[in-house]
Amino acid sequence: MGRTATSLAKSGRSAVLGLAIAAALVVTHGAWAQNLFSPNWRRVGNAALDLALPGLATGPVERVWYADGGARLLIRTASGKILETKDFETWRPLPEGAAPEPPLTIARRLPEELASLRPSAVPGRLYAFGRWVWRSEDGGGHWANLTRFRGESILGSRVLDLAVSPSNPEEVAVANAHGVWRSLDGGLSWTGLNDGLPNLPVRRITALPAGVRGLGIMIEGPDSLDGIEVQWAPGEKQAWRPSASPEPMQEAALRRSLSQLLGGEITAVASAGSHLYAGSADGRLFASPDQGLSWLPPFEGGSGRVESIFIVPGEPQTALAAIGSETGARVLRTVSGGSFWRDLSSNLPDGAVYQLAADRSTGAIYAATATGLYYTYGSLLADGNPTPWAPARGNLPSGSVRDVRLDAHANQIYVAVEGWGVYVAIAPHRLLEPRVVGAADLAERPAAPGALVSVLGRKVEAARTGDLPVPVLHAGEDVSQLQVPFEAQGELLRLAIEAAGGGWNFGLALQRVSPAIFVDPEGSPFVMDASTGVMLNAMNPARSGSTIQILAAGLGRVRPDWPAGLAAPLERPPQVVAPVRVLLDRLPLAVRKATLAPGYVGFYLIEAEVPEMVNAGPLELYVEADGVQSNRVRLYVEP
Repeated sequence: MGRTATSLAKSGRSAVLGLAIAAALVVTHGAWAQNLFSPNWRRVGNAALDLALPGLATGPVERVWYADGGARLLIRTASGKILETKDFETWRPLPEGAAPEPPLTIARRLPEELASLRPSAVPGRLYAFGRWVWRSEDGGGHWANLTRFRGESILGSRVLDLAVSPSNPEEVAVANAHGVWRSLDGGLSWTGLNDGLPNLPVRRITALPAGVRGLGIMIEGPDSLDGIEVQWAPGEKQAWRPSASPEPMQEAALRRSLSQLLGGEITAVASAGSHLYAGSADGRLFASPDQGLSWLPPFEGGSGRVESIFIVPGEPQTALAAIGSETGARVLRTVSGGSFWRDLSSNLPDGAVYQLAADRSTGAIYAATATGLYYTYGSLLADGNPTPWAPARGNLPSGSVRDVRLDAHANQIYVAVEGWGVYVAIAPHRLLEPRVVGAADLAERPAAPGALVSVLGRKVEAARTGDLPVPVLHAGEDVSQLQVPFEAQGELLRLAIEAAGGGWNFGLALQRVSPAIFVDPEGSPFVMDASTGVMLNAMNPARSGSTIQILAAGLGRVRPDWPAGLAAPLERPPQVVAPVRVLLDRLPLAVRKATLAPGYVGFYLIEAEVPEMVNAGPLELYVEADGVQSNRVRLYVEP
């Protein structure tokens, strides 16, 4: 058997390549799940925002104060969490009652109306804050504005609190809607303390990673009722950045127009095909079979706000609604296009339900709630009593889960956790209905001789296709990786596997080639600089005139023939038989070679030259083998 993700090549460029391949294996099919009830979550992105301020930003912070003579800085976020830092880089949450109380705020009419005052250890020096930050050296007789520039605050919004270090009157920290900011020169310059602060005010997931598109989320905006959309682009390593997607504004506009039409505040809308659903602030549910030309009589869902409506993909007459109520949140379901809704709340705990997602094939429903993520099986289409809800925690941070989304094939599940950001895992319902997908990006595509495939939902013990053994390269509790034999022929790959609980059979379309570029769950491709082995991303872009290495799967047979399950040789690895092209920004690159990756099983390595004259920025990259195109990925390039 070949080397796995934990055994790296021993020396030279093979060692560098080994690091990248090991990372690809771990990300693509690593130890995803522990058991049915405990998914293994991986965070996508971080909790920092790039809003063109003096440093990275985060969510609202309402109080800031020093303790232990200035050795500790503490904050209280808008959601009530207390966190502290001692090194001014990392933050640690504190349990309730474990932190000293912040000082009282003194409100006076000083340099601006309703400004607040903070004294310092220097006689006569005062700081004030409100819309701006001010400093006085004569006890308040004269004030200098420290944050105003061209009529705007360099910190982005009104200051909610200010603290002066007891040990250093030049050290000042402030809190506002964008996080925590610190000055070491009495307010003349500022830096953010938000890089590692888990305070991202995420409210919704607006887009999942796909091709060159990144993960999109909606965050709470200090001056926007509809929030701000930001994106974590493939290859991003620093922060979420503002996005220009029109969908959030379009949805907000639709809610406003339906509020006038239906006679009440519409808080949730969803549409698919000709069906349009709407929910109101007082718990009513509306449905139209013809995109709003006519409406069914409203269904009285009970007191409470309709938080969201989810339409089951491919079944526009089947929808779910989440309703918040003072007497407990409720989940309702319709299978009749909205003429009747049934209560599926069962034992769902008290607290708000924000968003819902469902898989039709297994009947699984996931609920994002104020107390975490919950799921139930079989309730989506069942006519009997709804099945009980259970938590799906695993290693997910505790807190309010504001959104939940399944990818296009319901293989991976994404959740948005208040303060922490977005996490992804293999969807737990895959243990009920396993799937075989491409190992490079967990997408469903045809197999090819020599290709790596992942079996989601089964710990595979052995596998065959006809009379040929299929090597098992990795076997986890809910995901296993296999390599298709190079000898596989025909148009259908019949895969028989042995796993705990019995045998399983799968049928996959089989092609001579089925190319794919390896990506991580954020959509970042495994592309390296050939001379250094450094992974290329937004922080380390490819350079014009350089040579890049692309890790790919599914390029088919090689010459000389090579057995599946055996690591490719370090010297003179077998070459790909099919003609291979690499296209960057739709322009073909000169391909130096396409071989099996030296020392590894099932990976292909393509080397291509970036032209001396090339466009700069994030460019589209894909591979073509024997005329079949791979997935599109984003590659950052600089001259």
